[in-house]
Amino acid sequence: MIKIWTDGSCLGNPGRGGWAFIASDGEKTVERSGGDKDTTNNRMELMAVIRALSAVKSREVEINIDSQYVQRGMQVWIKNWKKNNWRTADKKPVKNQDLWQELDAVAQAKEIKWVWVRGHNGDAMNERADELARDAATSL
Repeated sequence: MIKIWTDGSCLGNPGRGGWAFIASDGEKTVERSGGDKDTTNNRMELMAVIRALSAVKSREVEINIDSQYVQRGMQVWIKNWKKNNWRTADKKPVKNQDLWQELDAVAQAKEIKWVWVRGHNGDAMNERADELARDAATSL
């Protein structure tokens, strides 16, 4: 099983944003990051998970994430969004639908264990992912 830590960052919201992930199989650790000049924090949180799942070959992954938006979206909301033609419970279009659909597509090939991590609470890998995402946003 590959363990992954993800984070997104946005300077302003919207504004310059960064995403990052760290993936480890226990022996080898890989860090990746990137960004967008005009985005939101939620889009960067989604992009971090998309990029991580797209990068790792393993079918079994554990995603450590501090974004309840992404975790709850994937574990609770997405089934109804798809059933309701990408509409929320109050019939409004799902925000960031393009990225949700992309994440849904890459997640189909994986067995994902979602682990929520409280952000900025001393988890070393979460803190490192946050640093990488902020650096990516700052460097744009």
